[in-house]
Amino acid sequence: MNKHIPRRRFGQHFLTDQAVIAEIVAAIAPRAEDVMVEIGPGLGALTMPLTQVLRHLHVIEIDRDIIARLQRDYPPGRLRVHAGDVLDFDFSNLPPDLRVVGNLPYNISTPLLFHLANYAMRIRDLHFMLQKEVVERMVASPGGRDYGRLSVMLQYRFDMESLFAVAPAAFSPAPQVESAVVRLRPRPRAQLTAASEARLAQVVRSAFAQRRKTLRNALAGLLQAVDYDALAIVPGLRAENLAVADFVAISNYLEKKDKLAAR
Repeated sequence: MNKHIPRRRFGQHFLTDQAVIAEIVAAIAPRAEDVMVEIGPGLGALTMPLTQVLRHLHVIEIDRDIIARLQRDYPPGRLRVHAGDVLDFDFSNLPPDLRVVGNLPYNISTPLLFHLANYAMRIRDLHFMLQKEVVERMVASPGGRDYGRLSVMLQYRFDMESLFAVAPAAFSPAPQVESAVVRLRPRPRAQLTAASEARLAQVVRSAFAQRRKTLRNALAGLLQAVDYDALAIVPGLRAENLAVADFVAISNYLEKKDKLAAR
């Protein structure tokens, strides 16, 4: 088999440490009947141990050389390859109760997480290897510099847990950053209380667009002084000081205000 040369444009860093691979598979805890999709299988570090347990595995891969390897090495009855860009992939074409895993390309990790959030109600859980800095932002609590738009929007949709860190030496080629494995589980529908997720996203985006600004300035186009009184939120705070529930309250308040104005 010819040696595959990692392609920088695809953000390829292949996991090679067998102890780390075993730890990830143990965290996933696959069962034969699971409906699972692996994003970016690469040279098969996770693919091989997963297919030893699962009856069938879906994989999404963009690199044509790797696709050819996968199709050569695995029978179609055990492995289905979905060729293309995962950012364009429609996960609703896969069965529900989906389990999603992968060593994600760091250059597309944030847009991919937002893309997957759109399918949260069809997903059981997600286990990802990501840049450690991104995982820290995902699970960050209010009040710190890591807490931002990514934290709020993902914490609204998912319960998340940072599982363990992975050193650069576990990959080939070694990335210049540390990595971490994170678990995401969709929150129950009853806990998703935003009247409009589009409005929630607008409020969060505006609040963190210039994070050093106070809410009074960052949300000047959305809220007036009287609105802060009604919400019992101090306008001199910054976005990083608000909990996810506060952003939901603001977005629901604006939705209700717009409906009243339209009458």
